[in-house]
Amino acid sequence: MQTITHKKKLVPVIANITAWICFFALPYLVFFPGLREFNMSNQMLAIIICNNIFLVFFYYLNTQLLIPKLLVQEKWLLYLLSITACLIFFLFIPRQIATYIVPPEIVNPINDVSNSINNNRQRYMRSRRRSGNDYFNTAIFLLVITIGTCITIVRRWLETEQHRKETENEKLNTELSFLKSQINPHFFFNTLNNIYSLAIVRSEKTAPAVMKLSSIMRYILSETEQNLVPLQNEVDFLHNYIDLQQVRLTDKVTVDFKIEGNTGELLIAPLIFISFVENAFKYGISTKEKSSIVIHLKSEGADIHFTSTNFIVQSENNLMENTGIGINNVKRRLALLYPDKHHLTTSEQNGYYLVKLDINTLL
Repeated sequence: MQTITHKKKLVPVIANITAWICFFALPYLVFFPGLREFNMSNQMLAIIICNNIFLVFFYYLNTQLLIPKLLVQEKWLLYLLSITACLIFFLFIPRQIATYIVPPEIVNPINDVSNSINNNRQRYMRSRRRSGNDYFNTAIFLLVITIGTCITIVRRWLETEQHRKETENEKLNTELSFLKSQINPHFFFNTLNNIYSLAIVRSEKTAPAVMKLSSIMRYILSETEQNLVPLQNEVDFLHNYIDLQQVRLTDKVTVDFKIEGNTGELLIAPLIFISFVENAFKYGISTKEKSSIVIHLKSEGADIHFTSTNFIVQSENNLMENTGIGINNVKRRLALLYPDKHHLTTSEQNGYYLVKLDINTLL
């Protein structure tokens, strides 16, 4: 693990060194034919070396200090003043240091007149050369600063995006874990009571009911840890849930649960449909009058079509208003898992509550 960490730290260093070598070597590679016949003085070489050293210094000063402390903090004026001060420093100080290290060569005069003329001519040529060098050095300095600023901004943006995605993924996983745990705990309590009642009368339904409840608990505790599960597993889970609900139902309630298509090849996020089924049993069953629940699931290619219809039982507590919590949980999960690949509608028609959900499973 430490070796991998050292390699990760070493790669950016090597990349930076390589980039600087290529940057400084590029002019000599492009203009090499002309430079071969150009006799460079020791002082000129010293100036170039000093300029390059200070270019590297100002690059990292800009990327490591000025951008984080000034530009990112939106201190625009201070940043511009700092860059201007660095530019002025770069135009004069490296040249002075190079001149101090390698003084200009002194030519002994032949006579005063010719020497004076030569000196004037040399001063004029040095003045023009220095002016041209200042323009060139300014362009190089601004190029290096601009490249450094762009690279730093892009890198910070990528880091911010990566951090945002990691935060969203962490939030998504936390939220999905919470939402998957929202299956009504009263179901388990009521089911255990029903199984207890079956056991008291020694009903033959006791053992199958225990097995179905065990399958449901195993599915919730283990298989739902996966992001996707086979659609057939989800169908089996719904089958077991509905069978256990029917243990407590009377003849006044009819349940139509139908599956169409091939459910063995598709993958689906677990516990997507259970909230609708749970609400149908919770709010669509009457002990006084006939009621019905219709649940259909159909797979076509990569698409899954789910519909649920239940009779709206009128009660003094107006319990149907509470279905919003479960439905909103499902909407949130669908938005996280199937953005732009699902369509959910809920409505009330002629005393029935209708749910229609279409999901495209191609992620």
